[in-house]
Amino acid sequence: MIRASGELFRIAAISAARLRRVRLLLLIAAALTGFAANSLLTRSAITGGHLDAWSFMGVRLVTGAGALWVLWRVREARRPPAARERGSWAMGAWLAGYAVLFTVAYTRIAAGPGALLLFGSVQLTMFFTAMTRGERLSPVQWIGVSLALAGLLVLTLPGLSAPDPLGALLMAGAGACWGAYSLAGRRARDPLAVTTDNFIRAAAGVGLLVVIAAPHGPVSVTGLALATVSGAIASGLAYAAWYAVLPSLPSWRAATIQLAVPVLTAAAATVILAEPVTARLTAAMLLVVTGIWCTTRAH
Repeated sequence: MIRASGELFRIAAISAARLRRVRLLLLIAAALTGFAANSLLTRSAITGGHLDAWSFMGVRLVTGAGALWVLWRVREARRPPAARERGSWAMGAWLAGYAVLFTVAYTRIAAGPGALLLFGSVQLTMFFTAMTRGERLSPVQWIGVSLALAGLLVLTLPGLSAPDPLGALLMAGAGACWGAYSLAGRRARDPLAVTTDNFIRAAAGVGLLVVIAAPHGPVSVTGLALATVSGAIASGLAYAAWYAVLPSLPSWRAATIQLAVPVLTAAAATVILAEPVTARLTAAMLLVVTGIWCTTRAH
């Protein structure tokens, strides 16, 4: 009887671990999909002449903050009253810095080099911080990281023209801000509450910049719709999912996983923009997926 009970507990523990892993994978997939969608939505709105960069950025943050606040209030109404975990002005500043630099950079730089610079900068920021904090990689994990980076190079470098210097600098800065924001989020115990608070702070700060910048670009229903989807879904909900994932991942692994975003963006463009699935894209996807598998499976 005791042996049977022990076996049942063991099976239950294994099942619970598998459920946690499935939940983690679903959250990662949702976050990465949102990150990729943001690049497509931003480029579509700005380069399509539907909305100027500053207005897009303001609408994106305000709608993201609003959607998160509603979601947080609905959740809190179903739970006993408890002290709310807050974000910080520092995290709000990192988020605002990312949003400003990311959006303005996409007015000067194409999607391919932009994605490479953004997530390359994210990875360098998070890797450097991880190494200084004593995190170490196994040889197989280093191979995985190298494969993922090689996939990005295959995707972006052949035939790539030199990007606009200012645009490249802005996108690299956006990556550094996002890397810092991701590192700060690893300490969050309540991802939804913290992300909501950070979005509200970032929206307040960027709102002032939008007023000061006094944009005079085009404003259309399509542009407002793209910015709203980017803010409420691809940013707000995706960032909350990412914050929920971060405590379970070492910094270097979180950085490597994000390298899938440029590949996802390129793959989505083949469907949305009817671009052909090239051998280069296929090779890049295989390298990045293999690299991510190595970093997440090796111990």
